[in-house]
Amino acid sequence: MTKPFSAACERNREPILAELRRILPPSGRVLEIGSGTGQHAVYFGAALPALTWQTSDLPSNHPGIHAWLAEEAPSNVLPPLELDVRAAQWPAGPWDAVFTANTCHIMAWEEVETMLMGAARALRTGGTLCVYGPFNYEGRFTSESNALFDMSLKAQGEHMGLRNFEDVNRVAQQNGLVLLEDCAMPANNRLLVWQKS
Repeated sequence: MTKPFSAACERNREPILAELRRILPPSGRVLEIGSGTGQHAVYFGAALPALTWQTSDLPSNHPGIHAWLAEEAPSNVLPPLELDVRAAQWPAGPWDAVFTANTCHIMAWEEVETMLMGAARALRTGGTLCVYGPFNYEGRFTSESNALFDMSLKAQGEHMGLRNFEDVNRVAQQNGLVLLEDCAMPANNRLLVWQKS
């Protein structure tokens, strides 16, 4: 099949990688939630060869991930596991880190909550959760482009939309995750980093 392609993945991969090099453990197992096209996985996996990078997503996205892995994946990037964040059973941990990009604004808020709860359960003590994407602060958009993006998301589905950082952080804290960093990223995005206490 033709590999699916995300222009956003291509644009944001270098700045994300620069932060992941600093934040992720030097070796260990990383679970990526919502691997999407698979582009991030092959790029980060190649750049971080001492980490085992486990892709996951809903089954409908698996063919695209397999297509990227077949052409480009190093041996430390594993084929996708089925993961619905609402499911009771998650891929067997404990994981040293969990990474997800551009998922919070696609999921319904209840799914964001269950994703944070599931990630907290799946991480080892001291493990790291990294969440990339655009967020609002105190209910306000940080840029006009984010406001327009939110409008376009809501036109696709009422359940979609930019999340408030404070709401996301509150749920993370309720599940034993301690905020370490809130990194400003290009194009009005953030990289939020928590550690399991």
